[in-house]
Amino acid sequence: MRGIVPALLGPATWNGTLPAWMPEPVSGADQAVLLILDGLGWEQLLDHRHLMPALDSMTGDAITTVAPTTTATALSSIATGLTPSEHGLLGYRMMLGGEVLNVLRWVSGNGDRRRVHPPRDIQRFPAFLGYAVPVVSPSELQGSAFTEAHLRGSRPVGYRAVSAIALQVGEQLAAGERFVYAYYGGIDKTAHERGFGPYYEAELRYADRIVADCIDILPPGAVLLVTADHGQVEVGDRTIYPDADLLALVERQSGEGRFRWWHAKSGATDELAAAAAERYGEMAWIVTRQQVIDEHWFGPSLPAPFASRLGDVALVTHAPVSFFDPADSGPYELVCRHGSMTPAEVLVPLLAIRKEASR
Repeated sequence: MRGIVPALLGPATWNGTLPAWMPEPVSGADQAVLLILDGLGWEQLLDHRHLMPALDSMTGDAITTVAPTTTATALSSIATGLTPSEHGLLGYRMMLGGEVLNVLRWVSGNGDRRRVHPPRDIQRFPAFLGYAVPVVSPSELQGSAFTEAHLRGSRPVGYRAVSAIALQVGEQLAAGERFVYAYYGGIDKTAHERGFGPYYEAELRYADRIVADCIDILPPGAVLLVTADHGQVEVGDRTIYPDADLLALVERQSGEGRFRWWHAKSGATDELAAAAAERYGEMAWIVTRQQVIDEHWFGPSLPAPFASRLGDVALVTHAPVSFFDPADSGPYELVCRHGSMTPAEVLVPLLAIRKEASR
């Protein structure tokens, strides 16, 4: 996933050599649009492709997203072209300066933390290799701390109504932009709130209309690429409330329900890891911080300042369950979740279609 933007904007692009995993229609294109459909995993697309004829008409295959399979980390890797170990946004909720920061909202238990943790200091790399790429995304996201962290240097083109996405993409292409980035979050929201069912299917049809409209507005020689940040797993009410004797060894929690980090009390890491493996090893991979570093879960190397943003023991679920943290709850129970490393969450589409130039 992190290779998409460098492949499209890097020095070998535009009649150069593209990676083998890049869909064939990209080769030789004059302009490119990258549309992110938040939460549309490859397995979910295959299961529902009959509802999405526009996407079904496109060429491509599955690619892998990053660890953890969560929006804050994955969108940052897409935009910067970097691994999580390089950009440092290592999860939905991560340790920073002695507190747990919600990266999407840039808040902690102490409120808004933009002044305390300036986004440009926490994630130092510009988006899109430093090019001022137009970003078509919801207007309410413009100027947010997370936007500053992962899209810094881009040019915001906000939409208030979803029906404007394709029109605004078309306007940017007509103005001569070679690359346009667009984002739509409806699939992810619907899966979280409603799970896989009639509401989800209605949302897929709606999202496919957005794709169809974007295809229609492509000028000759332009290509549309569609990908996602992660897939989904339906968890429902299968929430695991950790046993009190284990939580007695835990100072605080971070991450999210399917990639839960436990921050051990002083000297308790080994005991906590062993107890968690004995209690929950049949439903989750139980790994220590050092293990994920040694196994390069987040990239080839993890600098010490970034390693401190992780917990000591991670519970990474492979069963359709999530681990509860009272500090990580909202107004409703999430039906579908993500964050873990199962195929349903890791595999995402990379599809493309090009409008042929007039002869």
